[in-house]
Amino acid sequence: MLKKIRVLIVDDSMMFRNVLTAALTAPDIEIIGTAVDPVDAKEKILKLKPDVITLDVEMPKMNGIEFLKKLLPVHKVAAIVVTASAVEAFEAVSAGAVDYIKKPGARDMEAFAVQLKRAVRVASTAKVGIANQHAAAPAAQTMRQTVFDMARSSGKLIAIGASTGGTEAIQVVVENLPATTPGIVIVQHMPAGFTKMYADRLNKICQMEVKEAQDGDKVRQGLIIIAAGGEQMRIKRDGMGGYRIESKPGEKVSGHCPSVDVLFDSVAQIAGAKALGVILTGMGADGAKGMLAMRKAGAHTIGQDQASCIVYGMPMVAQNMGAVVKQAPLGSIAGLIINALK
Repeated sequence: MLKKIRVLIVDDSMMFRNVLTAALTAPDIEIIGTAVDPVDAKEKILKLKPDVITLDVEMPKMNGIEFLKKLLPVHKVAAIVVTASAVEAFEAVSAGAVDYIKKPGARDMEAFAVQLKRAVRVASTAKVGIANQHAAAPAAQTMRQTVFDMARSSGKLIAIGASTGGTEAIQVVVENLPATTPGIVIVQHMPAGFTKMYADRLNKICQMEVKEAQDGDKVRQGLIIIAAGGEQMRIKRDGMGGYRIESKPGEKVSGHCPSVDVLFDSVAQIAGAKALGVILTGMGADGAKGMLAMRKAGAHTIGQDQASCIVYGMPMVAQNMGAVVKQAPLGSIAGLIINALK
């Protein structure tokens, strides 16, 4: 008999509770209740013991982010935040939410329902409460000089891919990398409109500069480029011994746009052994084939280990197919990157 995923919907709008209920209609999902605010939700979580909750942010009595901060240290329930605000989405993930879904417009309901059901299925298998347990140590000054020397002479390139749990995982990896680090290109599965906010958020805390990808951007030392939501990002040669970005709307590849496989395949073809690839937490297999292509082209590849992943999907598939040279805990990956650049 099919074991259903038990979902509690938390939203102060009756209309949107009905929207969520309709969107989650599926043989493997059971709506076990709804709650109108965090106080109501806490009582129902204790009583009904859901596998997953969907959560609004702006609610009476307490907002959803504060609710997560109070709830999750005590009750390890997988939470998906539904919001139109990228800032709220990232704050919610920092507070312990497994994932976030962008609130739909009137014409987006079908796609929203598909995304929400997928998010619930992923969340039901995710680890809860580990997102902030894997801080990376700051890079030592001696390592900074090593990276600087390598970056000037070698044309190295770093490519990173992630999905569910990746917004926090990427931050752990890149926030303490020195400004002399070779250029980094990143695909994080994220809707259009959210990637610019995510890049701006990282730019405020990283030593490197961070920006959302634009077609024609030059990949350079000290710059992190985040793939734009709704566009496929590749690297191309720039004609001067370096790399530039191609960012254009395109079809989904491996189920995603942007796709990690698209980026990694281009890195394998263009950068070859000068590249370093990292695959982080996420559901599914996007990036695994591309990472294998990178390894076959001579790139050094790193995969996040199972214990530190919120969802051990993409790194697991990459590991199992032989695409990963070194598997490591999230908090160790920044150091491994620096060591690989020596």
